[in-house]
Amino acid sequence: MYAITVEDLVKKFGDFTAVNNLSFNIESGEVFGLLGPNGAGKTTTISMLSTMLKPTSGNASVNGFDIRTNEDDVRKSIGIVFQDQSLDEELTAYENMDFHGRLYRIPKNVRQKKIIELLELVELDDKKDNLVKTYSGGMRRRLEIARGLLHEPKVLFLDEPTLGLDPQTRNHLWDYIEKLNKEKGITIILTTHYMEEADKLCHRVAIVDRGQIIALDTSEKLKNDIGGDVITIVSQQKDDLYSIIRSLSEIKSIEVHDNFITIGLQNAEKHVAKIVTMASENGITIESLSIHKPTLEDVFLHFTGRTIREEEASTKDKMRMMMKGRR
Repeated sequence: MYAITVEDLVKKFGDFTAVNNLSFNIESGEVFGLLGPNGAGKTTTISMLSTMLKPTSGNASVNGFDIRTNEDDVRKSIGIVFQDQSLDEELTAYENMDFHGRLYRIPKNVRQKKIIELLELVELDDKKDNLVKTYSGGMRRRLEIARGLLHEPKVLFLDEPTLGLDPQTRNHLWDYIEKLNKEKGITIILTTHYMEEADKLCHRVAIVDRGQIIALDTSEKLKNDIGGDVITIVSQQKDDLYSIIRSLSEIKSIEVHDNFITIGLQNAEKHVAKIVTMASENGITIESLSIHKPTLEDVFLHFTGRTIREEEASTKDKMRMMMKGRR
């Protein structure tokens, strides 16, 4: 049985479609990533699967429970770490955990034992009696993950778990997430717009853009599909360059962007001289050229023609326009 099944899930807010016919399955014990820019529909998807939002249409189940008709059963079997902090800063770490345990009616003796175990897991047991308002951002994130595990959920939702954290703290948190999955066998679904986060943690990745899944597979497979290496060429004459090299048999994929071209091919070092020579013979100036192994950013670029950063910028512009319209 799948831990999560999603079929043609749709969520609309008025005329705006935030999630557009999403369909996917998640295996038990899998770490599954929803990767995409801010505004792509990742958090809305999590909100529907955790029963906080009702779908406009479509179906989904979590741990075998329908998100529309078995809301209570879904909530009992999931843990969730929200994108925005939801801890009580005026309580200690232990008190936050204890309050959560009481909400789930965990017996006192079991609750006390599990709180200590989980605080040890995230290395906060020595700070358990400190007020949360004295915690750093990374410590708060770790506490939220520990709290989300207290009632032993089968599925843990992590919505942008490392947003705003420094690189060192982010790496530490990745280690905790990997440990949880391996030692406890918890199914984890996380949303992120950090490429390296999805690359490191996820068994499979669904790349989401404008409410739709545009690619879904293992990170390695997605990267291999666009070619062994990626050449990025910056040139004001990119269209001319494209027209003369697009027919080269060794090129697996080629995309033209705002001021550069990306080329996917095997063994780029062997072919880059030929491309530069062809450009020179045709009077085309190359401003810069780089070669690298494909990343998930390249995958997003390949399928959408935009980088995630460009998409986030356009999304922010749309949000500003919506706010002006409302005013």
